[in-house]
Amino acid sequence: MVQVVKEPISTKGPRLTCELSFAGRYIVLIPFGDKVNVSSKIKRSEERSRLKQLIQSIKPKNFGVIVRTVAEGKRAAELDQEMKILLKRWEDAITKVQKTQQRPQLVFEEESRAVALLRDLFNPTYDAICINDETIYNQVKDYVGLIAPEKQDIVKRYTGTVPIFDNYGVTKQLKSGFGKTVNYKHGAYLIIEHTEAMHVVDVNSGTRVKKENGQEANALETNLGAADELARQLRLRDMGGIIVVDFVDMNLAEDRQLLYERMCKNMQKDRARHNILPLSKFGLMQITRQRVRPAMDVNVEEDCPTCFGTGKIKSSILFTDQLESKIDRLVNKIGIRKFYLHVHPYVAAYINQGMVSLKLRWQMKYGLGVRVIPSQKLGFLQYEFYDSKHQFIDMKEEIETKK
Repeated sequence: MVQVVKEPISTKGPRLTCELSFAGRYIVLIPFGDKVNVSSKIKRSEERSRLKQLIQSIKPKNFGVIVRTVAEGKRAAELDQEMKILLKRWEDAITKVQKTQQRPQLVFEEESRAVALLRDLFNPTYDAICINDETIYNQVKDYVGLIAPEKQDIVKRYTGTVPIFDNYGVTKQLKSGFGKTVNYKHGAYLIIEHTEAMHVVDVNSGTRVKKENGQEANALETNLGAADELARQLRLRDMGGIIVVDFVDMNLAEDRQLLYERMCKNMQKDRARHNILPLSKFGLMQITRQRVRPAMDVNVEEDCPTCFGTGKIKSSILFTDQLESKIDRLVNKIGIRKFYLHVHPYVAAYINQGMVSLKLRWQMKYGLGVRVIPSQKLGFLQYEFYDSKHQFIDMKEEIETKK
């Protein structure tokens, strides 16, 4: 039996291990081991001793346990309940191995990604968890009810017609937070480049106003702001491996030390293992960070909304005529009479404007229930159709089916 501990990245295959582990919220169960280890982030020696003795008293023989940071201050009953759940998972996996002759065979898979994230990240400060998928909503609600019954009401089902990321401003944050150039306070910005061997970050002071007390103070403030933003970017993009940062040059040794301490402090909240070296004589900082999966790469650049990258365009004045012909085909040939039309917010405003709007004329002409939804992810001349159950309608596929 083996366990995948690292996803395949680029040309590298997955990393497997025979040291199996079953992760819970408070503890990690390790079959065929007998050690009890406590997270190094739990600093108080009396609490470490309490947890170690407690786990030693409730764990079965020939099972190792790692006590996670969130177990600090937890009662024996909570830890014992989770121990039983993890033991049951191990027993189910062994039973599955004994019953099947097929090899290779998946014998255990973690919960859904959403539940796994909550297991690791959930904390009492959460005041809302909004989900637009019914299956995931039920899974998350059940899991929150299990680990924090008093917080179950914060799980809410989002049923609005506007895309959930647009409604909560996530689309805008994604487009401003990812990409090659990342702006932060006072006009300074980072340039982030990804290569096969490492990630390279360049810090630029940009258009920031120079401070009265000199270039050195200006460089220090720019670099401290870059350290704050970079620590956030490493977590957002899940950048791993070697990261080299070219900060603005500073002459004073105490300023370089202050920057190093600021970076270390910012990285303390990072759950991935990491190591930071002080600035070299060239003003470069080297960081290594645990890499389990490829770095998150969100493409924030868009094709030209007018030509879609072809360099040639149709007359934009004919765009609404094109939309109407699609609606005619949808209603009269495919037979869908109630649907949602997602278009760029500017186009949506044009379609809805006036007492006798274009949308109203379409409804009167075709006798249908069309809802026009502004969507920030679409270009000016892009559009998408969704049925009454919010399922995407592929026009080409529908036409082929009817044929």
